[in-house]
Order: sequence, then structure tokens, then C-alpha cells
Amino acid sequence: MIPGLVQLFVFQALGELLSKFALPFIPGPVLGLVLLLLYFSVRQHVPTSIDAVGSAVLQHLGLLFIPASVGVVLYLPLLQANAWALSTALVISVVATVAVTALWLKTFATDGTDATNRSELPAETNSVKQDD
Repeated sequence: MIPGLVQLFVFQALGELLSKFALPFIPGPVLGLVLLLLYFSVRQHVPTSIDAVGSAVLQHLGLLFIPASVGVVLYLPLLQANAWALSTALVISVVATVAVTALWLKTFATDGTDATNRSELPAETNSVKQDD
């Protein structure tokens, strides 16, 4: 388990260094995760030591939410005072995210058929059945 932790910390440190000296607009942990992903893609598998650490962290994932819960409880009066502004910001951001995702899908997604292959489809998929 210790070798897996060391490997993860090395990738996080490399990401922090890269963020500090080369790409200051990207957070270090994000760069570390990208480097870790590249490492996994080169190796074609996840090393067992890192897999053991990941499994242990996932088993205790609920503990990672305790600091956020404490922060909510600590700042509850401030959150209550700004509840309408926070709610409005959350609703607008969710609506904007759904709209952008829908537009992106409408622009770039295909239904899996080309115009050249439509003639090869069975007749019942090319025509609409009408009930009398």
C-alpha cells in the first residue's frame, strides 16, 4: 500500500511542479491526474499497488465529505442570509449546463446512420406507420 501512495504523491508533486513552472492556469492536482492517466495508458494497466490504494480510498469515501459538511454547518447563518442568491445561481448554472449540453449534442451527435446507408434500412424503419 505504501508504494502505491508514494506513486500517487509523486504524480501529484509532478503536477504541482508543472503547474508552478509551465502551466500556471491549470491546477497541479489536475495535471497530476493527467500525468497519471498517461502513465496508465503507456503501461496498458493499473499497477496493483495503485489499485490497492484506490480501493482503500473508495471504501472510506464518505469520510472525505465530513470537511464539507462541517463547512456548511459552520457557515450556516451566512448561507441562510444568501439563500436566494445561492439558489438563483445554482438554478441558472444548471439550466445553462443542460442547454449547452443539448446544443452540443444536437450539433455533434449522429444517430448512427448516414444518408448513403438509409436505403439499406428495413422498410419499417424508413416509413411511419399510420393507425386508421
